[in-house]
Amino acid sequence: MSGEISIYGKIQGYDQKPIFMVQVSIWREDNFGPQYEADRTYTSEDGTYRLSVPSGTPITLRFDTHWSLTNSTEWHPSVVANIEAGHDVVFNRYLMHVGTTEGVMAEIDALAAYQFCAVWTARQTDRESARKYAESTVSRLSQMKISLPELDEFRTKLIDFFKGQAESS
Repeated sequence: MSGEISIYGKIQGYDQKPIFMVQVSIWREDNFGPQYEADRTYTSEDGTYRLSVPSGTPITLRFDTHWSLTNSTEWHPSVVANIEAGHDVVFNRYLMHVGTTEGVMAEIDALAAYQFCAVWTARQTDRESARKYAESTVSRLSQMKISLPELDEFRTKLIDFFKGQAESS
């Protein structure tokens, strides 16, 4: 495979309103090596984004806020892993607003995304940025509405992990 592929779409809340300034990043690992961020962008005012990367190994898409932005504690993240990178891909995503729930599947989506983010944050070389991300994540997770006790157990473990990251960085 050679050439570039485009990944594009729209990010919105469950209320159908576009979300401005969500960081959309593409992650890869080549030959089972360490993951790296291949590219990133931010959504426009209408919630749309577009990225391009070389075709090849599978990609993972991360949709998240950035700790330095005014919306850093407003939205839970979403991650889509192991996407074939042989052709253009359209990914429209819904993000769950902090302090609300949109049902069990939305809660699982956010909690799974936080697990990916935990790995990436732990390996981040910019420790100050990792600390600030961990702080904003503790705030978001602490306000997360959970429907099932099993999911609350995962949420609690993630809060503990990110508290440790915030204190040790």
